Amino acid sequence: MRSIPYEHFHPDEKPFVDKAAEWVEDAAVRKQTKRTDFLDPRQAFIVETLANREDGASVRTDGGYEGAERRRAIVAPDFLDPAYEPIGIVVLAVTSDDERIRELDHGDYLGAMLGLGVKRDKIGDIHVHEWGSHLLVAEEMAPFFSLHLSQVGRVRVFTDILPLDRLQGASQAIEELFCTVASLRLDGVVSEATRLSRAKAAAPIQAGRCKVNWKVEEDPSRQLKEGDVISLQGFGRYKILSVDGVSKKGRIRLKIGKFA
Repeated sequence: MRSIPYEHFHPDEKPFVDKAAEWVEDAAVRKQTKRTDFLDPRQAFIVETLANREDGASVRTDGGYEGAERRRAIVAPDFLDPAYEPIGIVVLAVTSDDERIRELDHGDYLGAMLGLGVKRDKIGDIHVHEWGSHLLVAEEMAPFFSLHLSQVGRVRVFTDILPLDRLQGASQAIEELFCTVASLRLDGVVSEATRLSRAKAAAPIQAGRCKVNWKVEEDPSRQLKEGDVISLQGFGRYKILSVDGVSKKGRIRLKIGKFA
């Protein structure tokens, strides 16, 4: 494989970049097909970027439905159409006869799954409903989840494995926050979103605990834009939903969404 453009990636991403480069080389040179675990949008971008640079390799990402955030990738030799390779995703339906299930949220379901000792990369998007949840999971892990997932929070649950065409999608709940900022600097937006002081918001950013669009960002002065997704370790995930002009005092009006 041609040299890897490490300068385009954050140093913390190097282990994943190396792994993705190996998948691409296996496809292009050794003619092997790789189906990955679930990738976040940044990881999927890295795989696609490396595959598109390499003659002899092709890639497809799929999260089980249109618009999925977390996706598996098929990295294949260019003589194979990855669209015809099975993506290996099924729906894990979680229900209960306990009315308290309507109180559970995204974090409750994810926490229960991770509590089984499974890595996050075996779990795709999670769709929460009042009656329970539909979770996208790696097909090879579905029997394990179905056998061992018996409780979410304090609610006893039942599981069933369904094909993708049975998925009932749901938008992730977002709490809307309205604020004004002096500029679209990262530390200023994080400060308003998390209710931290500017200095306390800057510290975790500089420590590498913040991501913008799933990429580690250590510069508090980074300029943001509408649509950017910001996550701060320990404080959750936010999205700039809209930039709504300037107030009479010259401050920028923002609508920020906080993911539940």
